[in-house]
Amino acid sequence: MTANKKRKKPHLLSHTRPTLSTRKPALSSQATRSLIRKFHNLQKQLHAALSNGDNVAVDSLRAELAGSGGLQKYQQASIQGQSSERGGDTSKVLMEWMEVMLPRKMRDRSSTRKEKKLRMLEVGALKVDNICSGSRIFDMTRIDLHSQHPDIQTQDFMERALPSQNMLEEDGFDIVSLSLVVNYVGDAVRRGEMLKRVSTFLNFSQRARAEDDPNNSILPALFLVLPAPCVTNSRYLDEETLEGMMMALGYVQTMKKFSSKLVYYLWSLVSAHGCEGRDLDFKKKEVRSGGQRNNFTIILQ
Repeated sequence: MTANKKRKKPHLLSHTRPTLSTRKPALSSQATRSLIRKFHNLQKQLHAALSNGDNVAVDSLRAELAGSGGLQKYQQASIQGQSSERGGDTSKVLMEWMEVMLPRKMRDRSSTRKEKKLRMLEVGALKVDNICSGSRIFDMTRIDLHSQHPDIQTQDFMERALPSQNMLEEDGFDIVSLSLVVNYVGDAVRRGEMLKRVSTFLNFSQRARAEDDPNNSILPALFLVLPAPCVTNSRYLDEETLEGMMMALGYVQTMKKFSSKLVYYLWSLVSAHGCEGRDLDFKKKEVRSGGQRNNFTIILQ
């Protein structure tokens, strides 16, 4: 058999994250979980086939993803799974943290006051009516690869123009939200590049400190949400490894919450220069053994 020509790995998120469906979701909880699980498995197989240059498998997997309407149904499942009725709005956790930690003068901001709201960049936004959007605290900027709503910009985070240092106070953000986004990126190196890029958008000039502890800086920060098994059952990533990565990028862990399905983090940026000048050497290394582990990992270099 003639060896297949190896294809170049995808570099943009648009190669890995599905478009947003406009159809009204009407899936049961069980069907939602089943479709999401099937889609993730096919995506993992597709990424492996692309990495191995197996064009036959790539064509077959892409046909399976597209031919059965799987993408469209997956998009419906994603939207419905994130609905407040299903308890899937991850921004609820962030708002709970902000209500506890932010000084009162920041929590009580409204559009009728002169004080500027905190600016949040929500990457991979699917909806415009989540809890953060409805609060008086945040001025939201939402982006997604395939927006179907006028208040969500169609944009790849990896291609978003970087703000200049002298314009960070005006164009930067107090929070960047990567909620169930990093796990969609099919390549471990690209996941690391995404995390490295976040600090370039964070406004370090006006740091917000926790109300009950003036020494505890909470903003600017990254709100990171991952499926729990990415951290709790990965062969190559555990909490210690993730924390080491984030510290190398200039962050400290301010808040954390585990649920049965997700893990939520608030990583506060404590270095104005992020990872500049630091030696990043976080390669794919086994941290857990066993046959029932997943292979999710993040590579920083």
